[in-house]
Amino acid sequence: MNNIGNNIKITFFGESHGDFLGLVIDQIPAGIEIDFDLINFNLNKRRPQNSLSTKRVELDDYKVISGFKNGFSTGGALTFLIPNNNTKKDDYQELNNIVRPGHADYPAFVKYNNFNDKSGGGIFSGRLTVLWIIVGSICQQILQSKNIYVSSHIESIKNIYDNSFDKNNIDINLIQGLNKSYFPLINQDIKSKMEDLIIKTSNASDSLGGTIESTVINLPIGVGEPLFLSLESYLSSLLFSIPAVKGVEFGEGFNLARLNGSEANDQYEYINNKVNILSNNNGGILGGLSNGNPIILRLAIKPTSSIGKPQKSININTHENVELKIEGRHDPQIVSRVVHVVNAVLNFAVLDLLLFDNKKAWLQ
Repeated sequence: MNNIGNNIKITFFGESHGDFLGLVIDQIPAGIEIDFDLINFNLNKRRPQNSLSTKRVELDDYKVISGFKNGFSTGGALTFLIPNNNTKKDDYQELNNIVRPGHADYPAFVKYNNFNDKSGGGIFSGRLTVLWIIVGSICQQILQSKNIYVSSHIESIKNIYDNSFDKNNIDINLIQGLNKSYFPLINQDIKSKMEDLIIKTSNASDSLGGTIESTVINLPIGVGEPLFLSLESYLSSLLFSIPAVKGVEFGEGFNLARLNGSEANDQYEYINNKVNILSNNNGGILGGLSNGNPIILRLAIKPTSSIGKPQKSININTHENVELKIEGRHDPQIVSRVVHVVNAVLNFAVLDLLLFDNKKAWLQ
């Protein structure tokens, strides 16, 4: 299924090495001014950066082919078309019958009876996250006009850790600084250590994973639609659509299982007749609804699957065991690119849920 959404509906199409990628955003009302500078800035952050990423660089020169006129949405389906110009399908010809460890090749071969486009991963490629950046940027501009902000930082690359968010009080200046950064960190002193490890691992023909910490601030109380569109369930389902995301936890997450109730509960008090929550172990969500605290979540990003080290695999045509050494252009880590996609997904998911309460008021 390549479409999702409740109050804003989106459809993705295209493959990694196909001629085009495309995005349709439906149910965006007429009269929304599109901030193309923001879209372009966010797309640029997602692109590969020097030796820390793949050498495949697409310019993402998108065209808006419907739903837009004179700087504003028309009320029709807002459609973006993005050409793929820097493709090398020949890199994948010899892999046509050999499944790559860590990729979707084998289950996709079974599901689609070998008719799917396997070049660059086809529909399973991280290349398609460019579509998330576009829709997320449009949602970001709407949310920020209502003083709601989404932000993320690289919490770790392998075993090198950044500082964490203050779960109870997140400064808007910190968020704005992170959102301007290509390699967002709270503690800039660890950047060189992370970069050195990435380059060392790349030179060894291997790859790295890491974690991302994200937040949403100034979200009204009560956002979420229990039972099946609760804030946690909806955010999680969309975040797992990002390739390489293998874990999502909110607040203290799995650590809550090691606490007593007296330690885990977020207690309340009144200060000057205003409700104050004394901690944020539950990540700003209770019963699937936002509770007024900052939303805090963490994501586990697995190491990039395509590596140059020899690996054991199979030829699904000849039924032989083979040794595979992947050539081509691949990221030694994708955490520093995924972090921007996470922001885009969260911006879309939050706006989509907010619109249950009063769609017209939110988009005016």
